[in-house]
Amino acid sequence: MKQQEIKKGEIVIYKSPKGPEIQVKLDKDTVWLNAHLIARLFDVNRPAIVKHINNIYKTGELDESSTCSILEQVAADGKIRKMNLYNLDMIISVGYRVNSKQATQFRIWATKTLKKHLVKGYTINEKRLLQARNQLQELQSAITFLQEKSKYESLSGQEQEILNLLADYSKTLTLLEQYDKEKLALVKKANGKFILNYDDAKRIIQEVKKELISKKEASELFGQENSNKFQGVLGSIYQTFDKKALYSSLEEKAAHLLYFIVKDHPFVDGNKRIASFLFIYFLDCNNFLYRKTGEKKINDNALTALTLLIAISHPNEKDKLIKIITNLLAI
Repeated sequence: MKQQEIKKGEIVIYKSPKGPEIQVKLDKDTVWLNAHLIARLFDVNRPAIVKHINNIYKTGELDESSTCSILEQVAADGKIRKMNLYNLDMIISVGYRVNSKQATQFRIWATKTLKKHLVKGYTINEKRLLQARNQLQELQSAITFLQEKSKYESLSGQEQEILNLLADYSKTLTLLEQYDKEKLALVKKANGKFILNYDDAKRIIQEVKKELISKKEASELFGQENSNKFQGVLGSIYQTFDKKALYSSLEEKAAHLLYFIVKDHPFVDGNKRIASFLFIYFLDCNNFLYRKTGEKKINDNALTALTLLIAISHPNEKDKLIKIITNLLAI
C-alpha cells in the first residue's frame, strides 16, 4: 500500500515490487476496478479475468448485485458506453484464482493483510469505535475465543475452518452499522414452523445408525440413550416462561439443539454426530439450511469445527458459542 494523502475518489490499493501502480475509484467504502485494470493488476489478459468473474458468479461465491456496478460514460462518438466495475471483494476473489507471478505476490500480500485484520482487529473510525466500545469488546471476545480454541490438540487440522468461521462471523455483523445501531448480539430473525419431536428424532437416529453400522462406522451403542436426557434436550429448546418461548427464534432453537446434544451427552455413543445431523435436519425441515445461492449456511467442514469447539468448551462459554452460531445462520 503506497503511503500518500488519499484524495477524494482515489486511492492506491496495491503496488507489487515490480508491478503496476493503479489509481482506483473509492465509493461506498470499497474500491472499484474494471476488468481491464484487474487484468493489468495481475498481469494477465482481460478474457481470463472475465472468465473468472463469470465463474465466481455462477458458483454463487459472490453476489453480482453487490459486487458489480455499471458506469455509464459518453464516448468520443457521443454515444453512451456502459462499463462494469467490480469491488474489492471481487478483486480479491479473482486474485486467488489467477495463475501469474503478480497474482501470487498479491495473494501473499492479501493473505497476510487479511489475517492481520481478522486476528488483530479491525480498522475502524476511532470516534465511532469509542462510541461502541461495548460492542467491539463483544466481537473481540468471540475472536479471542476462536483463537484460543484453535490451539487445542483435539482441534488439530481444524485451524483453517476456525479462521473461516471467524471470517464468516465478522461478515454477518456488518460492523459499522451494527455499532451505530448497537445490535451486536444474539440473532433472532426467523420463525420456524417445523417442530422436532422425540418420536421423529428417534426414528431418524435409528436410520442413521443402520447406515453407519452397514459402513462399519458405528457400533450398537450409537444412539443408545442415557436415561431421559434426550427428551430433556428436545423439551429445553421449546420450553416457555410466563407463556413465552425461552428461545423464540429458529436460529436460537437450532443453536441450542446442537449445543445441548454435544454438551449434555444424552447418548452413550455418537453425541457429536447425532447433534450435527439433527442440527442439519432441523434447519432443512424449516427451509433454513441454504442461502439463496444454494450454498449451505454452515457447510460440513464448518459444522465439524463448531461441534468440536462446543465439545471442548467450558460451560461458561455457552453464550459466546450460541451467538457465533446464530450469527452464522444469519448470513
